[in-house]
Amino acid sequence: MSSTKRAPSSRPSSSRASSVRASSVRASPSLRAVPVLDDHSIGHEARAASDDHMALKLWLRMLACTQQIETEIRRRLRARFGISLARFDYLAQLHRHPEGLRMNALSRYLMVTGGSITGLTDELEKEGLVVREAVPDDRRAFLLKLTPRGRQTFEAMAEEHESWVIEFFSDLRLADRKTLYELLGHLRAHMAARLLPEGGSRAAPGG
Repeated sequence: MSSTKRAPSSRPSSSRASSVRASSVRASPSLRAVPVLDDHSIGHEARAASDDHMALKLWLRMLACTQQIETEIRRRLRARFGISLARFDYLAQLHRHPEGLRMNALSRYLMVTGGSITGLTDELEKEGLVVREAVPDDRRAFLLKLTPRGRQTFEAMAEEHESWVIEFFSDLRLADRKTLYELLGHLRAHMAARLLPEGGSRAAPGG
């Protein structure tokens, strides 16, 4: 990842990691005291130094938090249901769209290739969780939908998945969670505006 043009620091990596570990305990008064991060759990933040730009340190912290949460969710999905996160996300999108999704739309929502969607569809269809339905006005296309069994299976997993995510954020006050959610929403909107192609808009997921 090329996050900065700063020349590599001459300090040993342990010094860089220590600066991040120390910052982890200087939390807002509204937060509970948190333990110092060790080498195993510091993750992406080990790349940051105390004199790095705040934007870089924020990016690395966001990345580290995302990876921590995603890794634990992957582990729990495997242990509890024997399913991958990719399969769970696939089923989640179809659950949100009971009318069905075309394969190209599902590919865009999940930000994966059409080939990946085809492979997952073949597997889940064999297990009776997904069905393909022809599109009347387009003989080359079809809609992907959950079967009744697929919907029931996903809803059981989603209930536990939600409880895990609530657990992960339980040490933040509700007001802090709302503030964080709103700030990240602003960041996403500004990033989308920056990355919008010149003079045009992006195609809709179903296009």
